[in-house]
This record gives sequence, structure tokens and C-alpha cells, in this order.
Amino acid sequence: MFELIADNAVLKGATLLALFIAVVAAVYFFASALTARQVTRHRLVEPASGGGEAAVGVGSLRSSTAESAWLKLVNTVEKTGLSLVDTKDESLRRRMVAAGYTAPYAPRVYTLVRLVSVLGLPALALLVLWAGDKSPSIMQLYFVLSFAALLGLYGPTLFIRVKADRRQRQIVNAFPDALDLMLVCVEAGLGLEAAFTRVGMEITTSHPLLAEQYGAVVLELRAGRSREDALRRMADRAGVDEIHAFATLLIQSTKLGSSLAQTLRIYAAEMREKRRMRAEEKAHRLPVLLSIPLVACMLPVMIGVLMLPAIIRVVRVLVPSLSGGS
Repeated sequence: MFELIADNAVLKGATLLALFIAVVAAVYFFASALTARQVTRHRLVEPASGGGEAAVGVGSLRSSTAESAWLKLVNTVEKTGLSLVDTKDESLRRRMVAAGYTAPYAPRVYTLVRLVSVLGLPALALLVLWAGDKSPSIMQLYFVLSFAALLGLYGPTLFIRVKADRRQRQIVNAFPDALDLMLVCVEAGLGLEAAFTRVGMEITTSHPLLAEQYGAVVLELRAGRSREDALRRMADRAGVDEIHAFATLLIQSTKLGSSLAQTLRIYAAEMREKRRMRAEEKAHRLPVLLSIPLVACMLPVMIGVLMLPAIIRVVRVLVPSLSGGS
């Protein structure tokens, strides 16, 4: 039987694919069982508290249809006995919220996407290899399937990290303008909630991500949350150090009774100075970055242009003399 599999290329590829899927499935089910056991132990030892609610974002009625479809898909998969709970659920939830996925079931969708990618990309790569004219060798199959599996495993993580960094950069760049608008509103006599509402309406078009954070704060304040809790939840959703410092500053100003307008004026000036320093840092990095294409592309051409006439003259002089001397 082994000789038949070794001689038949189709059976050999199918056997390798079956072994690969079996190993991946065994590892995943073992990890899922271990995760379920850890979650059960955690629930028994530490009763559930309200601290984990900080990462839950505010949903949108416009995306209710898509969210219900994803939720139905996740629930259908879990009904088959496949657990989609990640071992690092809280840290994963914070990363998903920072990337803009605030739904409570977002970590489970992320785990499902990784599982489908790990199994689907190698299968797709195997079909592409077998669709070609030449039959791939075992080493080629091994490297291609391994690379496809690694891409499916780490691709979603890289996507979430890049999207979170992009969102955080946009929020940080928009924050000084929003602080100036809040300063104007506070000095005009508006309260903090009214200032958040007005600024969120003003920056909806120019800075929609920050307007979304401000709108979530207003909704939570109107729903009955305390100002401190609403500000801390905004900082947790944004995942930006500047927002954390801003929330802490407002909370301390409220507790100590200091002037909110003066606090916002000083902090807005600091944020603008930081943004100017970031722009100067990027400008100072340009010469270093430009030196890479200069050395790699332009310098060899310049050396060739300068040295080639001399090399041609040396060859013209030395070759006849060497041939005549021999």
C-alpha cells in the first residue's frame, strides 16, 4: 500500500494533506479543551465582576444585519462542538476593540477566521500546485503548505495590528483639534456632556473615529453611567496614551474642582506641541530613508559612469602590451 501511495502522485498529495489536517485539528481541539477547562476554573475561583465590561463598545443600528449574520455563524459553529474561546480572551478583546471591532463576539469571529485560514490556505495552495503542469516534489509541498499555514495563522493577527495602529494614529492626529473645540465650548459656558456632544457633531466629517468615541461617551452619560466610568471606558476603547491621559486629567479636575477650561488649554497646547514634534521627527527621518535608495540605486550607477572610461583605457593599453610581451 505504501508503494502504491509513493508511486501515485495524487494519492501521495492527498495523504500529505490528510496528515496535515489531522495534526492541525488535533492541536486545535487539544487547545480548545484546555481553554474550556481554564475558563471553567477561572469562573469557579473568581466570580464574574463588572471589570471586563470596559472593552465592550457601543454598537450601531446600521450594522445590525451584518452583526447578526456573524453572530449566527459563530453560534452555528459552536453548536457543532467546536469551541471558539481564545486562551487570551481579554487581551484579544482589547486588540479587537482598538482595531474597531467592538462587538462582544468579535474574538470568536477572529478565532474562526484564523482556523479557516489555517486549513483553507494550504488546501488552496495544494490545488494550485496540482493544477500546474509539473508534479511538485515532497519538499516543495512541505514548504508551500507550511508557508500557507503560517500565513493563515499570523495573517489575521497582522491585519488586526495594522488596523489598530492606523486607527490610533488617526485618533492622535485629530485629538488636538478636538481639544481646541472643547476649550471653546467650555469657555462659552457649556457643560462637559454638552461639550462632548457639540464637538462630536462638529468633527463627524473631518475626524469620524474621534467623533465616534465622543458619541459613545455622550450615550453612556445619558444612560446613567458616571462621568469617571464613561471617560475610562472611552480611554480603553481608543487604546491611545493621549486619550488615557486626557481621561485621567478630566477626572482629576472634576474631583479637585480645578478650572476645566485652564486644564483643557494647557493640555491642548501640549498635544499640539507633541504633534509638531512628531512631524519634525518624520521630517528628520527623511534624509536617512533617502540614503537607502541613493546608495542602492544611484551610487553604483555613478561609480560605473566615472570608472568605466578609465577601465576601458586601461584595458586598451594593457591588453596589447601583454599580448606583445608574451
